[in-house]
This record gives sequence, C-alpha cells and structure tokens, in this order.
Amino acid sequence: MKVLIIIPAYNEEKSISMVCESLEKEKNHVDFILDYIVINDGSIDNTSKICKENGYPVINLIHNLGIGGAVQTGFKYALKHNYDIAIQFDGDNQHDASFIKDLVEPIKNGKYNMTIGSRYIGGISEFKSTKLRQIGIKFLSLILKLTTNTKIYDMTSGFRAVDKNIIKLFASDYPNDYPEPESLVSVIKKGYKVLEVPVKMRERKFGKSSITPLKSIYYMVKVSYAMIVRNIIEKRCLKNGK
Repeated sequence: MKVLIIIPAYNEEKSISMVCESLEKEKNHVDFILDYIVINDGSIDNTSKICKENGYPVINLIHNLGIGGAVQTGFKYALKHNYDIAIQFDGDNQHDASFIKDLVEPIKNGKYNMTIGSRYIGGISEFKSTKLRQIGIKFLSLILKLTTNTKIYDMTSGFRAVDKNIIKLFASDYPNDYPEPESLVSVIKKGYKVLEVPVKMRERKFGKSSITPLKSIYYMVKVSYAMIVRNIIEKRCLKNGK
C-alpha cells in the first residue's frame, strides 16, 4: 500500500526540516510505503532552498494559491502517481507523525473513506487552540450537524487522510479558502464514511497562523455560508443523479 503525505507550506523555513525529518523517521515504524511531498506555495522565504539542499521532495508553485490550491496540487500528484491514501499534514510542525498509522488503519481495513485527526476527542492532546477559535470550530460543527446529520468535533483539522475515491474527488474539486469544513460537507453528502481519530497536536512555535483574531469572525461567517451553499449544491446533484 502506498501512502502520500501532502505538506502545504508557505514561509515555513523554520519548521519544514523538522516536519520532513519526522516523516523520514516514521517510515521505519509503518508497514506500508510512506512518501511525502512538500507543496511550496509561493513562499518568499527559504522554504524552497531548504527543501532543495536537504533533498526533500518538493513542488514549487510559482504563485501563492492559498491552502486549498496547495493541498489540491498534492491530491493531483497523488492521483497521477496512483497512491492508495493521501494525508494532509501541516508544514508548521503542529502535527505528530507518530499518529499517521492511526489515521491510515481505518481506511486500510476498508471501513472508512476518510479519517480526521482530532485534538478534541480522546483527551490525549493538551494543545487545543485559542478560545476564540474553539468557539468558531464548535459553531462550524453545529452547521455540519444541521446540514449532514454528522458530528465532527475538530472541523478545521489539517491532519486528514483519504482513500483513492476521495483523492480523485479532491483532485478535481477542492475549496480554496479554509477548505476543510466545506469539503467535509461534500464528502459526507456523497455518502463517504468519515471517522474522527484522536491525535496529539502541538502549538505552533514559528511563524503565525493565517487566521488572526480579527479574521476569526469573518472566517466563521464565510465558511458557514460556504458549507450551506455546498449542502444545497450536493442535494441538487444527488437529486439529479450526478
């Protein structure tokens, strides 16, 4: 079985080596082929140079596409190279590579199409997020519950694994801005099975999140609207047999 880790990275010169080296070590602890690809999303720092000097596999995007465009590039790569599972994995070193196998197993045994690494279940992650962002995530979780009758606690987790079916879906259709919640609506409405898996996450040590406190309210409103619209679109497609 072939598994690809997709690492979207924008100005992650201080953390990208730690991320890639953690994945290199994890290769020795799994029973499947584990590859990774850094999607350098038009960084203006030394992210590209560090990848080149250390031999890390990288795709350098000429322009900054945003998180959705960068991750979709990874899914296109996974589809082209016939990977069985693709895993989104942040380039800021917040995710713990030792939990990759926990995300892979439910897909590997055929029970689920998608798994989400969650810091809000299982009680194993000390780091959650800021209070303001936690409120926003709970609100998005409510929107998902109302639109799909599915409860997901860590709606914005960037640590997610998908099977071949969803790789193909995301390679052709993936939201651009803060895509995790909106894409969840699409996946669930299309009948794919999703499982939340407890993982540990670390607080970002370098750089800063693209979601600032001032953007949080705008983000919540924008994503809520996008989720509702996506739900309407998927309903229409289902009705028309598409």
